Amino acid sequence: MKQTGASSRRKSRKAHFTADSSSRRKIMSTSLSKELQAKYNVRSIPVRKDDEVMVVRGIYKNREGKVTACYRGKYVINVERITRDKANGAQVNVGLQPSNCIITKLKLDKDRKAILDRKDRSNTGSVEGTSLAGVD
Repeated sequence: MKQTGASSRRKSRKAHFTADSSSRRKIMSTSLSKELQAKYNVRSIPVRKDDEVMVVRGIYKNREGKVTACYRGKYVINVERITRDKANGAQVNVGLQPSNCIITKLKLDKDRKAILDRKDRSNTGSVEGTSLAGVD
C-alpha cells in the first residue's frame, strides 16, 4: 500500500480492505498512555501481543488487560479477560479495535526500542552531520 493515500472514498476503502499484512500492522496502531507519551515522546505505535492496554471507548470501557492476539485479517485485537458467553456456554474472545484502546505498558525488545528511538519527536531535526544551511 502506498504511503500517500487517495482522497477518493472508494480508493481509500479498497486500499484499506485489500492491504497486506505489513500495512495492516501499521494501520493497527494504538495511542500510548500520557505517561508513556511523556517518557518516549511518541504518540502511537503498532500494537503487538503482550502489550498491556486499556479500553477507552465502547461497552468494555476502562477494562485493562494484556493483548493475547492481534488478528490483522479482521483489524482487531483480543485482550485477556474480555470475553463473552456463547449460547452453548463456551467463552469467546471479543475483538476490539486498536483505535479504541491505549497502551499502558509496552513489551520492549531491541526492535521495539529502535522504533521508539526513530519516532522520538524530541530529537527530530538534530540528525548528526546534517546541515540545512545554504539550502534554498
